[in-house]
Amino acid sequence: MAALRAVLFDVDFTLARPGPELGPEGYARAGERRGLRLDPARYEDARASALVDLRRHPELEHDDEIWFAFSERIIRGMGGTGTAAYDCAVEITRSWERHENFELYDDALPALAALRAAGLRIGLVSNSARDVHEFALHHALEIDAGISSFHHGKTKPHASIFRAVLDLLGVAPAEAAMVGDTIGDDVEGARALGMRAVLVDRDGRHPQFEPRVATLLDLPAVLGLEA
Repeated sequence: MAALRAVLFDVDFTLARPGPELGPEGYARAGERRGLRLDPARYEDARASALVDLRRHPELEHDDEIWFAFSERIIRGMGGTGTAAYDCAVEITRSWERHENFELYDDALPALAALRAAGLRIGLVSNSARDVHEFALHHALEIDAGISSFHHGKTKPHASIFRAVLDLLGVAPAEAAMVGDTIGDDVEGARALGMRAVLVDRDGRHPQFEPRVATLLDLPAVLGLEA
């Protein structure tokens, strides 16, 4: 096995979580601005139902309309109606592009610092419309490269988005590991290219999956960086 030279990270639900403006109360406030009365108590069930119907682009193209439709299903599940539901969905989806609407997990900065101390390069690869370099700057994440699907054109698990970041880092797939919270997009996508991959399972939803970590602080050990 080639020596590890770089680690790629997913962003959402791996390094950072959405803040209040992207949660139930944020949806309700966005709805109010559009004349909609949305029930925050219905958010979790509405989101779960919307996830069931979520479909990726057949060619893994980045497509904002997919996420507009996803948000609209949540809004309608919370009580939204009419054309205002779509307008509200666009507003909320665009709010996911705002760096200040996210909060880093407490383990994010210490974990990246530990990997840097081990001499590894750090990259970000995100299925989003955000500028990941600006995101990293806003949240004081020290990275060497990063790409979002909006700027690249393809979404994970397409091999080209992983290759694009690896090329920027100057490492081969066998010299890199991917860390993310999604088995299909992050883990299987990276492994198909010949990378190592670690699942971030903060809520313990995949107890049989390996390798996985409940906290990013366990990454150095899982990646074999500690004796």
